[in-house]
Amino acid sequence: MADRVMKLVSERAVVVFTLSSCCMCHTVTKLLIQELSVNALVHELDSDPRGKEMERALLKMLGGRGPAVPAVFIGGKLVGGTNRVMSLHLGGELVPMLMDAGALWV
Repeated sequence: MADRVMKLVSERAVVVFTLSSCCMCHTVTKLLIQELSVNALVHELDSDPRGKEMERALLKMLGGRGPAVPAVFIGGKLVGGTNRVMSLHLGGELVPMLMDAGALWV
């Protein structure tokens, strides 16, 4: 299932795996899409028939530390979840990372 995750990750510079009922997922996607104007691929696991398997694969990629969503990939690399994305943003590191990945033009 990690292969399916990586296939989706290869489709865009920024990919976010979410659950539709997750408020932290909404917060991260809102930051990326509405605030930073990133053209991210948002994949809702609960609308995918194999979403549970994908969620387990994401959790494994995160080293077994939960939660598995949101899981943010930038430039094909797993960045992490809400805490990591927000820390990068507040530290001024997120925008340069997005620019390096070709996901943001300023």
